[in-house]
Amino acid sequence: MIVVTYGAKSDLNLKLWVKLSRLNMEISRELLKVFKSHGLSTAQFAVLEVLYHKGELSIGEIIEKILISGGNITVVVTNLEKKGLLEQRPDELDARRKRVKITKAGAELLEIVFQDHLDTLNQLLDYYEDIEKEELIYLLGQIKERREKTQ
Repeated sequence: MIVVTYGAKSDLNLKLWVKLSRLNMEISRELLKVFKSHGLSTAQFAVLEVLYHKGELSIGEIIEKILISGGNITVVVTNLEKKGLLEQRPDELDARRKRVKITKAGAELLEIVFQDHLDTLNQLLDYYEDIEKEELIYLLGQIKERREKTQ
């Protein structure tokens, strides 16, 4: 086996990034199974979830708030509308924009899917003590804050 080093600092940063990425991929894979079992993609779940918790939003606001890329958001919203899970209407103040809201059927589905989502997250992350989770949340928040200050 060939061992390549990029210097202590770079090696440590690479190791951290790989560990975070692998954990994220593992969790995302398991959550995708949950979403698919309910006939949803990750993007569709994200849109329904943000509308359920934040109320009616514009497409732009949805893109800002969801935890995934908003590249194909118009297609996602259109497909959810076809399923009767959300509704779109013109924005009263700006005809170029649309307002989107979750329907009763969408809210009922989201309640079921979200509980399965939480159950899966709890199952995947219960290996850690609460204090460990709180510490990791704090440390990741610190990384984010420091990055934002330097940008």
